[in-house]
Amino acid sequence: MPAPRVMLSCGEPSGDLYAGALVREIRRSSPGAEVFGLGGRQLAAAGGRLTADYAGLAATGLTEALSVLPQTWRTYRRLVQAARAERPDVFVAIDFPEVNFRIGAAVAALGIPVVYYIGPQAWAWRSGRFRTMRRFVTRALVIFPFETRLYREAGIPVSFVGHPLLDLAPAAAGRETFRRDHGLEAKAPVVALLPGSRPNELRRILPDMAGAARRIRDRVPSVQFLVARAPGLSDSLFEPLAALRGAGAPPRVVESQTDAVLAAADVVLTASGTATIQTAIHERPMVVVYRLSPLTYWMARRFIKVSAFGMVNLVAGRAVVPEYAQAAFTPAAVADDAVRFLTDEAHAARTRQALREVRERLGGPGASRRAAEHVLAVAAGG
Repeated sequence: MPAPRVMLSCGEPSGDLYAGALVREIRRSSPGAEVFGLGGRQLAAAGGRLTADYAGLAATGLTEALSVLPQTWRTYRRLVQAARAERPDVFVAIDFPEVNFRIGAAVAALGIPVVYYIGPQAWAWRSGRFRTMRRFVTRALVIFPFETRLYREAGIPVSFVGHPLLDLAPAAAGRETFRRDHGLEAKAPVVALLPGSRPNELRRILPDMAGAARRIRDRVPSVQFLVARAPGLSDSLFEPLAALRGAGAPPRVVESQTDAVLAAADVVLTASGTATIQTAIHERPMVVVYRLSPLTYWMARRFIKVSAFGMVNLVAGRAVVPEYAQAAFTPAAVADDAVRFLTDEAHAARTRQALREVRERLGGPGASRRAAEHVLAVAAGG
């Protein structure tokens, strides 16, 4: 049997991380497999061939996506042309519905089966996306257990594989070493800032996140700050951190080592998204924040179907960590919750226990391996 040809598409750092893990498992099971498509450095490092790089494509929100529309259209055309020319045995879409819905539909029209790995949060808003997916998706692979029933009810073949971050997050054993290597005091508290991976996220979130950090330092003078920086971001986006210079140690900015930053932290201020699940896996108390453009938020609120926006609270089924969006996201509110985590050990311990329960709901290790098995089965006609 010839080696499988797998075409893949992801459009942001978290998707690229999952793509790299998936490709490694595909090549472990089928060493001769050829993998190509839209991705970034993680996909390439795992042995995938980049048909296009996702850099510059990611934008949060409906109005924000308009700014990248020309590049999105060029990428779409390049991927469809590649599918037509190279005839992969399967196309794997990883999240990123803004692009993957159109590519997936076009690829399916060529007679190529489509696996959607880590589907969009259609259950949270815009549930009509389930109807769209049913028209072109051969199999959905979901990472949260509650999604299985929703996909089945929508008539989409689905398998729960678990969350790939359970395999990708390193053990916290290097906590002290990481702190020492980055000039942090071993006994002083550390607050991590995770402001997001997309430029428009940082522009809207980091100024008030830095303001919250300044207020935390006013109340806990010994506190230290680590900032997790996603790859490919401009230095200018981090200028708000200047507010933290002066009194106290300057914040340490660490690129492409989010899990190490989380392992070294005591409390986390994080943008909503994948980072909240990473933080939960490390069982770190967190404050979740988010902000969209006013128009995007107004449009989203018309369709939203859930009471919380932080994924960790959605998985828990209750508010286990505080979350603030739009006008409610203020430096004072975020600082109050972070200081409570730092100074009230009983409160922090209860939150860590709740996060441990969230982690247990994410399935066991081996998600990427299980996803690879499904992808190869579909590629073989299963």
